[in-house]
Amino acid sequence: MKMKKILLPALITSLAVSMAACGNGSASETTANTTAAKQETSSPETTPDATSDADAIADVNVEKELFDVKLTIPSDYIGDATQEELSKEAEANGYKIVLNDDGSATYTMSKSQHKKMMEELSDSINTALTDMVGSEDYPNFTDIKANDDFTQFTITTKSEELNLKESVSVMGFYMYGGMYNVFNGTTVDNVHVDFVNADTGEIISSSDSKDMAS
Repeated sequence: MKMKKILLPALITSLAVSMAACGNGSASETTANTTAAKQETSSPETTPDATSDADAIADVNVEKELFDVKLTIPSDYIGDATQEELSKEAEANGYKIVLNDDGSATYTMSKSQHKKMMEELSDSINTALTDMVGSEDYPNFTDIKANDDFTQFTITTKSEELNLKESVSVMGFYMYGGMYNVFNGTTVDNVHVDFVNADTGEIISSSDSKDMAS
């Protein structure tokens, strides 16, 4: 995937949207400032683009220094943006951007700016989770709760037994947890997902991302 002239806020939001386990194959458009970031919002667990998204996100590097935070964004998300274009974004947002020789870009921002970015990412993920509840693809989902760092999810459903789409949706929750913590510069060993029956309150299915390697 190549994106052109993409602002970091648009990248953050568009990634959250693209990872929504909606499975409807529709297109979504997100705009930040005057730059629009477009990409397919097909279910991440079923599309090749989602796999490449996850791989590229894993290549994001975050260094937390004494006063600043440095984020190196892979070339996949920088596209053909020039240093001049990135500098205009930096000036508009109050941080520094350097285009690297390998096509990646390093953003240097204050810790307060990074905190705000993480709050925006959290809001985007929570919005996507809310949109899943009772949707056409997940009509049985009645509630989705996540902890602050998106390493634990509890999905309440009217289902007594998960159907295929509901079962596969766990991959989307894993990706949300991974994406949030990559941009936060924190290491996560596992993302845990529980599906709870709405009538009985019993856990009908539990999954852990750490088990995917086994």
